[in-house]
Amino acid sequence: MPAVRCRAAAPGFDNLFRAAAREVTLRGMLVSSHFDLFPEWIGTAAARLADGTLRTEETVTDGIEGAAEAFLGVLSGANTGKMLVRLGADR
Repeated sequence: MPAVRCRAAAPGFDNLFRAAAREVTLRGMLVSSHFDLFPEWIGTAAARLADGTLRTEETVTDGIEGAAEAFLGVLSGANTGKMLVRLGADR
């Protein structure tokens, strides 16, 4: 008898039938629902970026020749944060 290989569980619900039977409600959040808080966030984020308590992460590829690979990397999840393609002499 061949060995049975188990795949890792996919993230999310594993039993939607049970969730439906219990009348579970799922609700997401849209950023556009909270645009009234945007000016406050800009002030907070700018201060945190300046003092270093808020950091951004990015993956950078140099040169236009790497643009296709960078795009495919975004689709496969190879990037951390923003995926950037750096063009020009300022490296």
